[in-house]
Amino acid sequence: MKLTEIRALSDDEIISRLSDAKEELMRLRFQQATGELTDTSRLKYSRKTIARLHTVLRERELMEQE
Repeated sequence: MKLTEIRALSDDEIISRLSDAKEELMRLRFQQATGELTDTSRLKYSRKTIARLHTVLRERELMEQE
């Protein structure tokens, strides 16, 4: 998910997507631990998506404080 796409979402949608991304990361970690995960690049992509979502939420939080 691109940063411009994330910025177009509302706060509630971002929080929902963040929850989904964290669940996906947890599933991927379990798959990796059991040896079922074949595409390990999905772990990196998932972590970066979570970081992007957190970044946009933090930016909005800081803009509200100003």
